[in-house]
Amino acid sequence: MSILHPPEVKFRQYFCCMKFQRETNKEKIQMIQPGFTTNIEVDQSPIEVFNAITNVRGWWSEEIEGSTDKLNDEFTYHFKDVHSCRMKLIEVIPYKKIVWLVMENYFNFTKDKSEWKGNKIIFEISEKNTRTQLQFTQLGLVPEYECFDICSNAWSNYINNSLRSLIITGKGQPNSTGNARTEDEKKLASS
Repeated sequence: MSILHPPEVKFRQYFCCMKFQRETNKEKIQMIQPGFTTNIEVDQSPIEVFNAITNVRGWWSEEIEGSTDKLNDEFTYHFKDVHSCRMKLIEVIPYKKIVWLVMENYFNFTKDKSEWKGNKIIFEISEKNTRTQLQFTQLGLVPEYECFDICSNAWSNYINNSLRSLIITGKGQPNSTGNARTEDEKKLASS
């Protein structure tokens, strides 16, 4: 014996199932695209954290060319002939989130010169008790990448030391023109 439902009940059931399916697919996408993540907490406001992130020359490299703070801005980074990339800001939610898409990438120290291409670099800002938390994620930077150890160590340094310092003191520790910041960069630059 089948139970007949009025049309609005069938629609509600269908909508609930579709919503569940959408959420399930989102979880699958996140599981398919793992990445490297690191977090910092500071006493400064989300506004101060956001402004420091968008000052990419102040914490990553003085050799950044282009705009780094508005939606659809594009900028390039390069360090000698070791690493170069072109980023595009594809999501900017003031004081909450910034997402860069890696449009182009080149490493001179990997077999696959384009590792990172298509990755998303995500900065998520949230308030936790009386502090501000920044979660940095590079979706796609996985242990299978030849650059994983070097890149995850570099990001750890730039986020946990240089960006943190820029947020707290107003002065970061970026690469200066032609000079390496991390030990791995120093080794690669001298190769």
